[in-house]
Amino acid sequence: MPTQLVAIDQGTTSTRAIVFDAGLAPVAVAQRELPQIYPRPGWVEHDPEAIWTATVETVREAMAKAGIAAIDVAGLGVTNQRETTIVWDRDTGKPIHNAIVWQDRRTADMCDRLRDGGGEAAVATRTGLLLDPYFSATKIAWLLDNVDGARAAAEQGRLAFGTVDSFLLWRLTGGRVHATDATNAARTLAYDIHRGDWDRELAGVFGLGDVVLPQVRDCAADYGTTLPALFGGAIRIPASPATSRRRPSGRGVFRPA
Repeated sequence: MPTQLVAIDQGTTSTRAIVFDAGLAPVAVAQRELPQIYPRPGWVEHDPEAIWTATVETVREAMAKAGIAAIDVAGLGVTNQRETTIVWDRDTGKPIHNAIVWQDRRTADMCDRLRDGGGEAAVATRTGLLLDPYFSATKIAWLLDNVDGARAAAEQGRLAFGTVDSFLLWRLTGGRVHATDATNAARTLAYDIHRGDWDRELAGVFGLGDVVLPQVRDCAADYGTTLPALFGGAIRIPASPATSRRRPSGRGVFRPA
């Protein structure tokens, strides 16, 4: 019976994988530094492919250090840098641009315009957040407005959005799972924390078009299994245990209300 757990800790400056035994004691760790990209003052980006490569490499290395195979692993969990934004092509799985990191300030002017127009009250009431470039929604809007062909591709339903957890789940499952949990969704400025679902009216406020959103699931829900080729066998992907038991929402699409 598999008893080991593997945790992916995808952070801002590094990616780690940790193997825990049945008593939740760490038995092996692997880590890779994540290069930071600064295209302009106040802009911070990551290469999503570097994140993906480091994730696979650290899991493999940690498992090798622990002397375990996929058959020994009861589950794999993911924790991640929160608001960092990735948009990718749903057919190819390729990101359309570097990830825009939570620290990035390029959308400050957009936030100021929305605030000056009186939009902050509705945003705060529904999301519990203030208008700030820190969060994901304005980063998505920037990508749609500044990457050639992005808006047209979004209108055709070809683009998917996710924070880093969603991107990793998509890759780990070979595109079979496009999901996140409420703790990540709640950091986007587009998730109604009272209804527990994406808010289409806020999508209209941010002008986000038809980007396909991840399904929001409970933290401890079933997130599928990894592709067998990645780690020598399929591994279940439950997230970390949680006390909440929210009902999953349907897959969302950013559509102006």
